[in-house]
Amino acid sequence: MSRHPEVKWAERADKVYITVLLPDSKNAKVNLEPEGVFTLSANAGADNNLYELKLDLFDKVNVEESKISIGVRNIVCVLEKAEKVWWKKLLRGEGKAPHYIKVDWDKWVDEDEDNGPGDIDLGGMDFSSFGNMGGMDGGGMDEFEDSSDDEEQEVMKPSEQDMNKADGNAKPEEQGAGTMEKKETDAST
Repeated sequence: MSRHPEVKWAERADKVYITVLLPDSKNAKVNLEPEGVFTLSANAGADNNLYELKLDLFDKVNVEESKISIGVRNIVCVLEKAEKVWWKKLLRGEGKAPHYIKVDWDKWVDEDEDNGPGDIDLGGMDFSSFGNMGGMDGGGMDEFEDSSDDEEQEVMKPSEQDMNKADGNAKPEEQGAGTMEKKETDAST
């Protein structure tokens, strides 16, 4: 029996942001149809459980302009709406959304506060388009298998002056300045 992953969502007039919280997912297969049907299948967890999801979105989407990023902790989708209008809710039909679908308050903006495109920082994630992905058969998924949403950190070599300070060969004014800065920093914490 498959399980449902937790899903967070937010929207703008032209986009819907869907984040599927599924750490260490394997064999992720995501499909988006122009009619607004979003499907996902992946294995995750220590027992390699199967997680499946099918969302009948409120309205149609532009598959070619929509983007996806499959990372270590989650799967982030930026879906372009076919019509640039605010939706009443995420899913079609009457009734309440399933318990595993929640509002993404980190990305949420009210309709009257929307600043237009470019107002969300997605942390430099590498997004590929849905149009290149293929369907649920996994076509086009090879490029995502080893991707990570962790940012690479830049490593810098210490300068010669830093090395002298560490060895105790720094000039007295350099030693005092460093000590004073440290005291100020410590006092502010």
